[in-house]
Amino acid sequence: MKISKAKSTLACAITLALSTQCAFAAEQTQEKQKVERIVVSGTPTGVGIRKIDASYAVTNIDSEQIIKLSPKSTADLFKAIPGVWVESSGGESGANVFVRGFPGGGDAPFLTLSIEGSPIYPASTLSFLENSSMFRVDETIETVEALRGGPNPVLSNGQPGLTTNFRLKRGGEETEGLFKYTTSDYDLQRIDAVMSGEITDDLYFMVGGYVKSSPGIRDAGFTSEKGSQFTINITKNLDNGELNFYTRQTDDHGAWYLPTPLNVDGIDAQYTQLGTLNRQATIFTGPDSQAHDIDLGDGRGWDGHVSGGSIKLELKNGWHFSDRFNITKGDANTYGLVPSGSATTIGAVADNGQTAFGSVTNTEYASATPVQQLGRWVVLKEISSFTNDLAFSKKFGDLSTTFGYYTASTSAKDWWSLGNTAYHVLESGGEALTGIECNQSTDGCDFNYDISSTGDARTHAFYVTGEYKFADAFTLDVGVRQENHEVHYSVDEGLDGIITKAVSYDESKTSWTTGLNYSINNDMGVFARVNRGYKMPYFDDFRDNFDAYQGGEKLIKEITQGELGYKLITESTDFYATVFVNEVKGDTFVRRPGVPAEILTNEAYGIELDYNFNHESGFSVNLNTTLQDAEITQSPTNDGNQSQRQPKWQVRVTPSYDFELQGMYATLYGTLSAVDDRFGNNENTVTLDGYEKVDLGLILEPMEGIKLQVAIDNLTDEQGITEGDPRNADAPNGRYIMPRTTRFSVSYAF
Repeated sequence: MKISKAKSTLACAITLALSTQCAFAAEQTQEKQKVERIVVSGTPTGVGIRKIDASYAVTNIDSEQIIKLSPKSTADLFKAIPGVWVESSGGESGANVFVRGFPGGGDAPFLTLSIEGSPIYPASTLSFLENSSMFRVDETIETVEALRGGPNPVLSNGQPGLTTNFRLKRGGEETEGLFKYTTSDYDLQRIDAVMSGEITDDLYFMVGGYVKSSPGIRDAGFTSEKGSQFTINITKNLDNGELNFYTRQTDDHGAWYLPTPLNVDGIDAQYTQLGTLNRQATIFTGPDSQAHDIDLGDGRGWDGHVSGGSIKLELKNGWHFSDRFNITKGDANTYGLVPSGSATTIGAVADNGQTAFGSVTNTEYASATPVQQLGRWVVLKEISSFTNDLAFSKKFGDLSTTFGYYTASTSAKDWWSLGNTAYHVLESGGEALTGIECNQSTDGCDFNYDISSTGDARTHAFYVTGEYKFADAFTLDVGVRQENHEVHYSVDEGLDGIITKAVSYDESKTSWTTGLNYSINNDMGVFARVNRGYKMPYFDDFRDNFDAYQGGEKLIKEITQGELGYKLITESTDFYATVFVNEVKGDTFVRRPGVPAEILTNEAYGIELDYNFNHESGFSVNLNTTLQDAEITQSPTNDGNQSQRQPKWQVRVTPSYDFELQGMYATLYGTLSAVDDRFGNNENTVTLDGYEKVDLGLILEPMEGIKLQVAIDNLTDEQGITEGDPRNADAPNGRYIMPRTTRFSVSYAF
């Protein structure tokens, strides 16, 4: 007979009056629920284990923490993960995410984003596309787990760096829901809603999503950010397991914010190239200079779906079976005004040496007016993927084993037109100019790089993991993964119908991991781990490194890592300290598409601190700190330099205090984040100054179910710089962090 949670609670409450034994059991259960934290990341079948028993570093961020962090993008949320440096200043899509000193010039080459344990796209980065661009955070998220290193090279898609796994909210026996309205000082209008409950016995649902629009944090003068998302999650409990199916339909686009001149008065963190005077343009492509009318206001985003599910079963004779799958399909297009070179003045470039005229307003601009070349870039990207991860597991006494088979098919069809540059007035939304000869040329004022390409990749991987418990306090785990990776890719550079590069690639590699875990007591433990994994090449790796590939290079990045960690988990404290060291061989860095790559080796070491403290008085604090040193150890020209865009230290402290205010429940919280100087290029000739940033928030609950929140981001309006100009390191351009913004939301939960 099935007994619901509500009924079992009522039964225990009645028995409490008659039995002290039931009272003791209830107390023990409550205490256990407080102390034990369960994670599923790093487990081959997605079955949860106690966090204190995990022999690797994993960070949990639950829905309540997400509310306080108030992230402006998915990548913005990753700033709360130790060992991770995030540049989310480009808007809601197109972030740069760096992991534990791993090298990179942009995007997120060592980040895999998963939902319910399945990667949403097996290629962590393609040009103009990284995983977080295809995912939006909303009220349907229950928690996110972030696993760095550890068993990552063996499981899922074999990502050796960072895997973030988002878990959706699920329905229960009680019908619950939330409605939330959000606005801001930049005229954001957003509505979120979520509802969950029981459809019938053992069948549960969760539905939710959002709609939103705004002119953008950097005001473009029109609705430059707009989107919607809808998620369904269905769970069926079986006598011997469960079924789960989900789909997430997203159509969300926003302006692409790019580096701006740092040496021109009036150009600061509020400035954006995009505006009503320049969003519509005509570009010319191919040998026949074919004209295309474009709307740069479409910005950068994702229009597609991420769908999947899982089945988990307990079989006979102690065997367990799991299968997790995911299907992703959609368009990830990019439109933007990309700076080319340094700012100058009209007098230096005008045909008459004196003045030029606005192409829209016909305004005459004087000789001293600042101008800059901006490229009208268009990238159309149609992608799809299917992944499946099947596993059988069984426990033989003190030995737990898993046998798995992972498959993935990945495709991408691209059409690019990069370049199409013209001089524009240097003011927000500044118009293009007439009276400058190259502005009227179909070739523009600078390079053009036009391509059409198509690529398909298939991955097959067998993996085996085992964990042996020598004693109650001591365990050893090992894992091995044999992976075969095929790529078929062709590209037409020039849009003239001639294939300039074609690839048929077939390579295999074996990854492994081994870890030791020792429990000092129920609250404290230490672990050690070493692993070796690989980042296999995808389509852009061959285009950018075609000469090296033809010369025999396999274009496989080899990553070796070591970790030593201490963990303490009590009722009030959650603390991880992890020392790490890694080496990345065969990394390639491309300054801009069409330019030969730099192939290098990178070494890094450091320590991550992840500390959470919750006191019964209502005070809590999170400390997230990374200290690291990352060096280029092999390079044609940059041997011995520091790796670009890698801060030696960063600190993030988030205190929070719960209290009563005029009879209302209130929470005051804030975040102080600070980052060290970084180099903007591998040559170490461009220094990006460190900065500090303060965020502040207040939550009020005036009555049951009603919640008011004010969140101020960048309270002091700090003008920090996240990157220089990745396409031209010598140009005095940089991308500012977002300026001060204030959001207000009101929600009703039932």
